[in-house]
Amino acid sequence: MAKMTEQKMLQALTNFDTPSITNVVATYPSNPLCLGLYNPWTENWYTDQTIRCMYPELGRIAGYAVTCVYGLPDPGFKRLSFMDVIDALDASPKPTIMVLQQKFPPEIAGKVGLSGGKMTTAMKAVGCLGVISNGPSRDIDEIRPMKFQYMLSGVTAGHGEMAVYAVNVAVAVGGMDVCPGEIVHMDENGAVKFPADKLEAVLTNVQALQKDETGIMSRLQKAASAAEVRAIYAGQSYAKK
Repeated sequence: MAKMTEQKMLQALTNFDTPSITNVVATYPSNPLCLGLYNPWTENWYTDQTIRCMYPELGRIAGYAVTCVYGLPDPGFKRLSFMDVIDALDASPKPTIMVLQQKFPPEIAGKVGLSGGKMTTAMKAVGCLGVISNGPSRDIDEIRPMKFQYMLSGVTAGHGEMAVYAVNVAVAVGGMDVCPGEIVHMDENGAVKFPADKLEAVLTNVQALQKDETGIMSRLQKAASAAEVRAIYAGQSYAKK
């Protein structure tokens, strides 16, 4: 059988929800199908409740992380612009997900409608599927028909002058630390990241996990007593025996 391309493996990952991906990345380190890539509690490898999916109807997406940092204009640093962000998206393997860290003062951080319709159209033109950001954005209704996903802290109508601080650096967004080139998988539950060289292993293990859990769910649906439920769970690494 011909080996799947990375793009086909990424597409195959969208057959599974993000919690299933977390299960094989790190959630259950004692489970043989879990790769144990991180200590699940001490490392920042998935998003928290501070950001939410704007278009849950779009389903799951997966792609290579391209990162950038935005903040207020700095008179001493004017080297970068949104075009550098576009160039980074264009140079990356496809598809991409933009992970955008906002570094604005607390008094305005909740009022930065950073990425609107024009920026979204430009990012989509170079193969980007969505944005994850620790702050708000705007133009939600305008963007909806574009089928471009956003995971944000919320929405707001306006913004003032702003600037790009860095492109393709390590960022921290919504409780998740992301480096450029990592794989990001996201849906309405949140997002998870893992190293790109683990893509095939994650796909293989999540396929096996789904097969196992489909069998367990089928048996649970037929259970008619606590004893039967206990017997079904007894074989799972996260059950009390």
